[in-house]
Amino acid sequence: MKNPLSTRYPIEHRTIGRMLATQAEAQGERPWMRWQDQAISYAELERMTNRYAHSLQSLGIRKGDHVAVLLPNGPAFLWLLWGLGKIGAVAVPVNTAAKGELLRYFIEQSDSAWIAVDAEFAPRLASIVHELPGLRGVILQGGSPGDVQAGGRPVIDIGELARGSDAQLPLDAVRASDMHLIMYTSGTTGPSKGVMSPHSQGHGVGISVAGNFGYTRDDVLYVCLPLFHGNALWYSSYAALAAGAAVALAPRFSASQFWPDIARHGATQFNSLSAMTNILWKLPPTPEEQGSRVRQAMMVPVPTAIYDEFQQRYGVRITSVYAMTENFAMTLFTPEDPDDKAGSAGKPRDDVRLRIVDDYDEPLPAGEVGEICMHATEPGAMMLGYYKMPEVTARECRGGWFHTGDRGYLDGDGYLFFVDRKKEAIRRRGENISAYEVELILSRHPEVYEAAAVPVASELGEDEVMVYVVLRPGSALTHEEVVHFCSANMAYYMVPRFVDFIHALPKTASEKIEKYKLKQDAQSRREALWDREREGIEVRR
Repeated sequence: MKNPLSTRYPIEHRTIGRMLATQAEAQGERPWMRWQDQAISYAELERMTNRYAHSLQSLGIRKGDHVAVLLPNGPAFLWLLWGLGKIGAVAVPVNTAAKGELLRYFIEQSDSAWIAVDAEFAPRLASIVHELPGLRGVILQGGSPGDVQAGGRPVIDIGELARGSDAQLPLDAVRASDMHLIMYTSGTTGPSKGVMSPHSQGHGVGISVAGNFGYTRDDVLYVCLPLFHGNALWYSSYAALAAGAAVALAPRFSASQFWPDIARHGATQFNSLSAMTNILWKLPPTPEEQGSRVRQAMMVPVPTAIYDEFQQRYGVRITSVYAMTENFAMTLFTPEDPDDKAGSAGKPRDDVRLRIVDDYDEPLPAGEVGEICMHATEPGAMMLGYYKMPEVTARECRGGWFHTGDRGYLDGDGYLFFVDRKKEAIRRRGENISAYEVELILSRHPEVYEAAAVPVASELGEDEVMVYVVLRPGSALTHEEVVHFCSANMAYYMVPRFVDFIHALPKTASEKIEKYKLKQDAQSRREALWDREREGIEVRR
């Protein structure tokens, strides 16, 4: 069945400027966002993003300029992102855990000319700003601009952006095919890749999710996942925008505040990742959960072991998707799909073709496991490519099919069952971690000769990071020093929990590390491994 919202929002109208103008006219003073004690209407959303857009232009930011966004959850994140979108500038959402070498890489590789940064993260920027010759200025949220070390560049208070004109900008100045975002996704055998997303991509996601899951203008989508990730941005914020619904935004996920927030805002839907789902399930029952209005929960993956019990306890219908930053919800498990398919990620809808292939890219029949490949049948639904990585783009998009690097199978009814990741990535607390980047950063320690990062099963159902370290002769480096070095140079979620010193890494004749042997070793000795959590070493965000 054709998604009814697709007709309402044709491809050429899927720019942030047109979508906001359309919904401001249709919804008016109806609530768009509930943030702490504020209620922000669709009309105010339109006015505020216009003000930001005009102010950004006054700073000399033009169509095609790149602006990094290092901000926590809050209304200003979207005002800035969508204000940039209205003038055709490109926003680069940066994981707020990034620091040191990783933060420098994101800003430099994306060619960001400006950065918006929260005062909490300003010291991280100060430590690397001398390595960013292309950076022209800083937009600061919180604190005093005079206190920010920006290497002589101008520092503008973000509050100044709200003082611009609220006049509507020309809607035809930005096309649906223009680049809107560069969103970084973890590298596998290389550095993180900047996914170039056109305006139409995020709106396509929102339209698909809202239409297939049945969101309406009376829904309130609770968002506690970070806005710099596609889940909260596209699958909640853009979905709410497509449906004319409201977003109840929280600073972050908090187990103790989750159900009180849901009740206070009258939320009807939320998204959850694996570890978060397990945490919620283990909470003791509360009056707030029993009296909530929640009717749907999009969970990735579907918690098959507690599927029926979770729905019964919370009175919700569980939905799910199989999706990537590079594309969209390739499959959807909707409220109309049968319960006996709950172990799947749903099936493709009308805007995608899926196939499973072997190592030679030959299609496999139903039931056989291979790499998941997809082909978008709707224009504008995919990324434009990886920023400044044409060879990688060509490799991943060969033969007219995007190769996901994930393995799974399609059953006889067309439902997709995910099996594992072919790519070398580690999944921890909802974050995809590049083993390559962990190894690259750690190898820069003067006493480290070589390192290998592998996943170890977590108590919460995902992965923990473990590193095997080969030291230079005569080194006295300790486990604690490895962790402290990592903590200072990478995002907190990348910092290894387990560390083991090894004389030599197992390798093939072609010098490729045999990581399967390391994974087997780590899992077999898990209780005996040096564990920073057992040692009481806390890694701060």
